[in-house]
Amino acid sequence: MIAERVGIVTFSQQTFRRGGRLECEASQPLRAFHPLPAVSDRLAVLPQYLMPKGALTRLAGRIAGARAGAVTTALIRRFVARYGVDMSEAAEPDVTRYPTFNAFFTRALRADARPLAPSGWLCPVDGAISQCGAIDRDRIVQAKGHDYSTTALVGGDAALAARFRDGQFATLYLSPRDYHRIHMPCAGRLRRMIHVPGDLFSVNPVTARGVPGLFARNERVVCVFDGAHGPFVLVLVGATIVGSMATVWHGVVNPPRPQTPRVWQYDDPPVQLERGAEMGQFLLGSTVVLLFPADVLRFVPDWAPGRPIRMGEVMAVAA
Repeated sequence: MIAERVGIVTFSQQTFRRGGRLECEASQPLRAFHPLPAVSDRLAVLPQYLMPKGALTRLAGRIAGARAGAVTTALIRRFVARYGVDMSEAAEPDVTRYPTFNAFFTRALRADARPLAPSGWLCPVDGAISQCGAIDRDRIVQAKGHDYSTTALVGGDAALAARFRDGQFATLYLSPRDYHRIHMPCAGRLRRMIHVPGDLFSVNPVTARGVPGLFARNERVVCVFDGAHGPFVLVLVGATIVGSMATVWHGVVNPPRPQTPRVWQYDDPPVQLERGAEMGQFLLGSTVVLLFPADVLRFVPDWAPGRPIRMGEVMAVAA
């Protein structure tokens, strides 16, 4: 807290050996030359520094995974009404057919609900654009007055982050009402997955404005792919009450929540996912951050912060 007041953000920077073993860990200060968040935003997020976020997340995970019959159905009905969830798009629109809240929250859609655009990079999720655009050397815009490094985002792997220097990024926010499966923006071969432990702040727009380095300090799962146009990364960012994150090749990644990063290599057998294929899901919602190299793509003109998005629409075209 003291460091944040004087405009200094501290994060742990890790370096990995070949094969994913942790080589070293050193805490380094990163001086921020940006204005502090507005007083109202800082006050709004202050309770999150004080609340037991880990305990709340574990409790929410147990509730969401419970098979409680009529109680589960009543909880789902209330959630649908509160957030205006469109169940007509779901493969199973009858809320009484979901045995747990997690089953409802990660519901599949009808096969025709999200047609894929015929060309370009696809939007991987339903939600809204938090930020998108160019990476300034290794800096990603989080919100007005805030940025963070690609190295911090991917868990301290400077060599991996360097592949996206001056590239493009998109930060996509999934609200409670949204479809919570994540799909591939383009075809890719999985190379590595890194689970980075961290905080569990909320990821709503107010928190993005009020918590420095939010997406690089929260727990996250970094998925590294090779595609036809070079490497790209999908980062699944955890948050308060996000019970777990899962991928189609691994299953549930967290819990467990160890204190050090975990790394998986995927060289043999290869994991290949096609454009538009499901790659993962949130059990309770959060944010996805995408990284692409320089001179590969450009976002379509109407992609801008605050814009609602749907999985399968065109996100970007070749540069």
